[in-house]
Amino acid sequence: MSPAILLSFLIGYFLILIVIAFATSKKSSDNSTFFIANRNSKWYLVAFGMIGTALSGVTFISVPGEVGAPSGNQFQYFQFVLGNAIGFIIIATVLLPLYYRMKLTSIYSYIEQRLGYYSYKTAASIFLISRTIGSAFRLYLVVIVLQRFIFDSYGIPFWATVLISLGLIWSYTFKGGLKTIIITDTLQTFFLVLSVFLTLYFICNSLDLDIPKAFETVKNSGYSKIFFYEDFLTSNFHFSKQLLGGIFVTIAMTGLDQDLMQKNLSMKTIKEAQKNMFTFTGVFVVLNIFFLSVGALLYIYATKNGIAIPLDHITGKPRTDFLFPEIALNHLSVIPAIVFMLGLTAATFATTDSALTALTTSFCVDFLHMDKREDSNSKEAVKKRHMVHIGFSIVLFLVIIIFNAVNDESVVKGIFKVASYTYGPLLGLYSFGLFVKRGLHDKLVPLVCILSPAVCYLLNAYSAELLGGYVFSVELILVNGLITFIGLLLISKKTDLQTKF
Repeated sequence: MSPAILLSFLIGYFLILIVIAFATSKKSSDNSTFFIANRNSKWYLVAFGMIGTALSGVTFISVPGEVGAPSGNQFQYFQFVLGNAIGFIIIATVLLPLYYRMKLTSIYSYIEQRLGYYSYKTAASIFLISRTIGSAFRLYLVVIVLQRFIFDSYGIPFWATVLISLGLIWSYTFKGGLKTIIITDTLQTFFLVLSVFLTLYFICNSLDLDIPKAFETVKNSGYSKIFFYEDFLTSNFHFSKQLLGGIFVTIAMTGLDQDLMQKNLSMKTIKEAQKNMFTFTGVFVVLNIFFLSVGALLYIYATKNGIAIPLDHITGKPRTDFLFPEIALNHLSVIPAIVFMLGLTAATFATTDSALTALTTSFCVDFLHMDKREDSNSKEAVKKRHMVHIGFSIVLFLVIIIFNAVNDESVVKGIFKVASYTYGPLLGLYSFGLFVKRGLHDKLVPLVCILSPAVCYLLNAYSAELLGGYVFSVELILVNGLITFIGLLLISKKTDLQTKF
């Protein structure tokens, strides 16, 4: 596949997004529009757009790539997806009613009113750190593909590719913010879903399989095992670990995350927000089945055609993240290659543009308190928001450069490993606020939220020796939240709580 064709396609794609951005922000580009889209979003647009935001390029590349990994992953990721679905239902029935009742712009304002100033700043800081790292990981994934298959041909260095990508995202998000994101993410999700089904079609066609035969082939292959009940102590794939991890990672990374909750809070009523979450959950589960099926078919195709897992340029080791782009861009025809690039670009940029908007919103509301100022929509306040937007773009750039220098594993593993450490304290904070009718010695909360991940890190490193051979997987986030919860209990105190909590 010619790099020039791919580059031309990429430029055309972003021109469409920029046109949409200017059209949606033409009437208003103030802070209310940027932060919560004037609370006038349509639930069905948000539900559809959230699919692209939640899936990202990680799902598009890493999940199919992990299916045939040497560690024997197969379809074990679907156990995690089932946990995700339960987590989404808990968010819709427990957290969303709370957020709507309090009419929040930043969901961390709940912590301020319930637990205090330092708890509030700690929660918001955890989000900023967690989402920055997670978004950088996700964008890194698409950038290394763009670098390998497009920009290396023109001698453009990796750092310049990162800068170009972030510049393009900034160009269509800086004015309209959430109002623009809801429209562009709807379009990008459409491209993502379309590319999944077209990719399945093209791979099946190249293997001379119709759809029924394709599913039968996947079922009978060595890649389709879903449920793992063996070796509870030493296996990362055990059903209970993946299910629990899926539930609590979802609650933390979605329900306690300003990014996806910001879209839910942009709707008029709680019923519309809940309808959005339930619809989104059903589509999310089904799409992940198709992504895993794509992965199995990719490995079947690779085996048939003698294609090895590509090597990482830095480590020299096989990297499963590269298998999908390798086959799509170098072994199939022009149309499948364009379809792949369309899906990858849509998936990853739908996630990053949304995250950049949420990071800007959280900092402006939680640290600059723009929502409490009478002149929150003044030219000066809007200018300040633009500076914050640029600032987070620079931070993402730096994190991606650092990650590129040190990463040597599948990005999907990296994201959930980091989430276990950074989002765990948020679980503890919200659990304490919701279920314990006591206050806190507020100034000690930051210390608890620092110590908890540190204890988890040590526990994870020495779990085999301390726990009879037990190895942690994504359920480590639950342990992290529990340690934080216990720490908060130790620094709690009696207090009078208002009934609204």
